[in-house]
Amino acid sequence: MEAIIEYFKTISSAHRSAILVGGIAIFWMIENAVPLYRFRYNKIKHAGVNIFFTITSIVVNFLLAFILLKASDWAVANHFGFLQWLPAMPLWAFAIVGILTLDLVGAWFIHWTQHHVRWMWRFHLVHHSDRHVDTTSANRHHPSESVFRFIFTTMGIFIAGAPMWLVFMYQAFSVALSQFNHANIILPRWLDNILSWAIVTPNMHHVHHHYMLPYTDTNFGNIFSIWDRLFGTFSQLDPDKLVYGIDTHMAPAENTQIKNLLKIPFEAYRPPTT
Repeated sequence: MEAIIEYFKTISSAHRSAILVGGIAIFWMIENAVPLYRFRYNKIKHAGVNIFFTITSIVVNFLLAFILLKASDWAVANHFGFLQWLPAMPLWAFAIVGILTLDLVGAWFIHWTQHHVRWMWRFHLVHHSDRHVDTTSANRHHPSESVFRFIFTTMGIFIAGAPMWLVFMYQAFSVALSQFNHANIILPRWLDNILSWAIVTPNMHHVHHHYMLPYTDTNFGNIFSIWDRLFGTFSQLDPDKLVYGIDTHMAPAENTQIKNLLKIPFEAYRPPTT
C-alpha cells in the first residue's frame, strides 16, 4: 500500500493523461468487440464532439488545479476534516474512507444537485443530450459544469481533510469508472448483480441516460453504487427499453453540433416530460 501511495504522491501529468487516454482507448476497443447497441452513427464524428468537451474539461481543471493543492495542503497542515480527526487506521482503510467521501461530495452530490437546481440543470443538459452514449460520453460536460464539479470536489477535500495523494488516487478511479460505466457494453446479468452492489456498472448508469423521467433522476453515482441505494435513487430498466438523450433536445441539430450544445444553457427553459 505504501508503494501505491508513493506513486500517487509523485504522479506526473503524463501519467494522469495516460489514465484518461488509455481508458478511452481500452473501452473504445471493447465497445467495438462486444457492443450493447450497434449504433448507426459516425463513431469518429461523435467522438470528436465529445473529445472537444473532454479537452475543455481538462483545461478548466488544469487552470484551477492550484486550488485543489492549496485546499489539501491547508486541511492537512491545520488538521481540518474528519480524516484528520479519526483515530489512526491502516492506510488501506484511510484511502477507502477518503475516496468514499470524495465520491459522495464530488460526484454523487453535485450530480444530484444539477438535476434539482434548474439553472444548473441547463448546463448538465449537454451531457444528457448525447443520443449515442459510449465511453467518450463520460467527459461530455459544458465548460461551466466542469467548474461546478471542481467546486464540489474542493468541498469534498475540505470535508474529508484529504491529502493530495488521496485526491490524485480518487481522480484516477473517478476517470476510469466514468469511462467504464458510460461504455457501450453490457455485463452478464449475474455479474452486474454482483458488481453493482459495490460499483457503478454500465448496466446501472445507462438507465440514468434514458431520455425521460423518472429514470433520468436516478442512478447518480460514479464510482460507488452505495449512495444511490442508500438515498433511494437506485433504479433498473431493461436495456431493450432504453432510449438515450433527453426528451427536450432530441433533434440532431441540438445534440450533435458543438456551437448549439454550448448555447443550450442560455436558451429558454423547456420542462421535461414524464
